[in-house]
Amino acid sequence: MKLFDNMKEFFFPSDGPEQEPVHKSQDAPAIPSIEEQLAGHESGNIVNIQATAQLQVVLVKPEVFTDAKAIADHLISRKTVVLNLETASPENRRRIIDFLVGVSYAISGSLKPVANLTYIITPYNVGFIGDDLAAELENNGVII
Repeated sequence: MKLFDNMKEFFFPSDGPEQEPVHKSQDAPAIPSIEEQLAGHESGNIVNIQATAQLQVVLVKPEVFTDAKAIADHLISRKTVVLNLETASPENRRRIIDFLVGVSYAISGSLKPVANLTYIITPYNVGFIGDDLAAELENNGVII
């Protein structure tokens, strides 16, 4: 029985001799309940997590290579980018695409053609359904 008492004391230690319950004195400040604390706060301090998690899509139409840095900044901030290269020269198109392929690789994203001279670049947290879209477009005569 002593062994059982020792194990009980080990797992459930007693706080020593029994103490009498402490009664609140009228001078001691009352501790408000959780409900009272929450009711006292303004609603502006409470943030809905789902409301802050928004996916954004940015449409860009760069003309020169220096515009690629702003596009990379959108990707780094996890925004999906629709890239329209119709107004860029062929040399700038190639440079912009090469740079953004590297950026999308670095952030574990993907770059996919969706139409002639139009691409969608998605960060890692955005899925893209329709991987066969490029092949379908090529079959219909659109050169990508």
